[in-house]
Amino acid sequence: MKVGVIMGGISSEREISLKSGKSIIENIDKNKYEVIPVVIDEKVDIINKVKDLDFALLALHGKFGEDGTVQSVLQTLDIPYSGCGPLTSALCMDKDLTKTVLEANGIRTARWLNVKSVEEIDYEAIENIGYPVFIKPTNGGSSVATFKIYDKEKVQEAVEEGLKWDTEVMIEEFIDGNEITCPVFDNKLFPVIAIKPKSDFFDYTQKYSENGADEVLVELEEDLYKEVKEMALKTYKALKCEVYSRIDMIVNKEGTPYILEVNTLPGMTAASLFPKSAKGEGYSFSEFLDLIIETSLKVNRAV
Repeated sequence: MKVGVIMGGISSEREISLKSGKSIIENIDKNKYEVIPVVIDEKVDIINKVKDLDFALLALHGKFGEDGTVQSVLQTLDIPYSGCGPLTSALCMDKDLTKTVLEANGIRTARWLNVKSVEEIDYEAIENIGYPVFIKPTNGGSSVATFKIYDKEKVQEAVEEGLKWDTEVMIEEFIDGNEITCPVFDNKLFPVIAIKPKSDFFDYTQKYSENGADEVLVELEEDLYKEVKEMALKTYKALKCEVYSRIDMIVNKEGTPYILEVNTLPGMTAASLFPKSAKGEGYSFSEFLDLIIETSLKVNRAV
């Protein structure tokens, strides 16, 4: 089987994608697959460079990769690919829509506002949410242009910076607590990982440095685990995820979990969370990649 590892792309997360792709190529079983690195440098590459593939293993992150665009093209070309379909990919990339669906399904998430310009900033609504707040691009990832804002004076500057990276910016309630991530594979919760940042929050540097943050498999207290599992699987179902997704949560000081966001193409570097969780489930990196390919091939992709 000719497996193309699709990486690079044109988003702010290109460098992380290249690292994910390199890590996949290093770990995939080359006795089982003919592995073809496919680096996307411009949009047209997704048509020109994938025509002879039997399967596309996606290592893309951010826009034009994680937002359903590439998935739609691959589906049109009848090339099977890994992970979620176009609709779910687009929905989860847009944090405003993700949270709207979660709220409609009675799934707990932090309060938020979404703005497309500085003129739309509602300072009174932010006051009602309460400072500090997080301000970040609505369709971004990897904590690029993400700021923790403590007072009204810094809001506009953070929104302006976010709008350099995206057409919309989210202003979100800060939940003081412990961050966890819940990898879900084919409707099954894999081992939960606790994330302990070494600074104020889990920022870009800590996400992608080998020792940027403490990330450990954790056994949650029974009642909390039950609630976290229920929320993770309910979120996976509500957003119509397929194959695998990583659901990030924060558990506040009172022990109440909130959904932060959903990653449909989580990182696959040596420092990434899903491979660590898969290892806790008993899969080597190579076996985990086999599982992604095998499970993705079973998905019925309606064109």
